[in-house]
Formats: sequence, structure tokens, C-alpha cells
Amino acid sequence: MENLHKVVRATVAETDQPKWWEKNAPNMVDIHSTQEFLSALSQAEDRLVIVEFYGTWCASCRALFPKICRTAEDHPEILFLKVNFDENKPMCKSMNVKVLPYFHFYRGADGQLEAFSCSLAKFQKIKDAIQTHNTARCSIGPPKGVGDLKIESSFATKDKPAGSTSA
Repeated sequence: MENLHKVVRATVAETDQPKWWEKNAPNMVDIHSTQEFLSALSQAEDRLVIVEFYGTWCASCRALFPKICRTAEDHPEILFLKVNFDENKPMCKSMNVKVLPYFHFYRGADGQLEAFSCSLAKFQKIKDAIQTHNTARCSIGPPKGVGDLKIESSFATKDKPAGSTSA
């Protein structure tokens, strides 16, 4: 009888742990509705946004997820949105998400830049897309319509392209 209690306690303790899809980097947001998705995109303004469509039952999604978390930690300037396919089926279907894991890349006024499926074996595809789309936006010039407002000092540290500190 004593052994039974130990097994039960161990099982209960395990359920306190977050499930694999519940672990997030600071710049990862779980999306639970179409409205949340649209709000997150509009609030991201000109940041690069990577949307991951996943299923909790999807082995490829689970295998890829730790790399997605590490990538999010390495790129705090990118916003990662996680969309659970089962929670958001109508939205996913209307966005043509038919295979998992699936990724959409968005950027402010440019809208959707790219969409593709990706597995752990093809993770370089995500790295390449980040390299292509996560460019510094300092070449656009000063913002228009702000008069003589001085912004140079506050943006000085943000003007460096991603990765410029590593040689």
C-alpha cells in the first residue's frame, strides 16, 4: 500500500510541470483567437513577426519547439506568435494552414512576407527567412510629420543591424 501512494504523488507532481507547448521565451505570445492574432500583429508595428501554427499532438511540432524557443531568445527584437491549430481551426483553415508545423512571417506595412511548413531537419529554412526579413530599418530615413523632434540619441543603439556586434 505504501508504494501506491508514492506512485500517485509522483504522477501528481508531474502534472505541475508546464506542457511542452506552454513554455515560452519572453517574446513569445500564445494566441487564442482571431482577434488576439490581429491585435498582436497590429501592435507589433514594424517588427518582424513569426507565427508558428502547431498541434499539441504533433511530433514534428514538439521536436522543433526547443529550437524555436532558442531562436526567440537569440532574437528578442522578433515577436513570435504561437497558434494552437486545434483551438483556432476556422482561422487556420482560412489562412490555408494544412500541415503542421507551419510558419508565417509578417512585417508591419509589408504584411505577410512568407509562409511555409518546416520540420526540425529543415530548420535552416527558418534561419534563412529570419536572415532575409529581419533587416535593420534605419535606411528608411527620419520619420515624417514630427517637426523638429530630435530622435537621434534615443535610437542610436537600435540602428545597429542585427548581428553587427559579432565578428
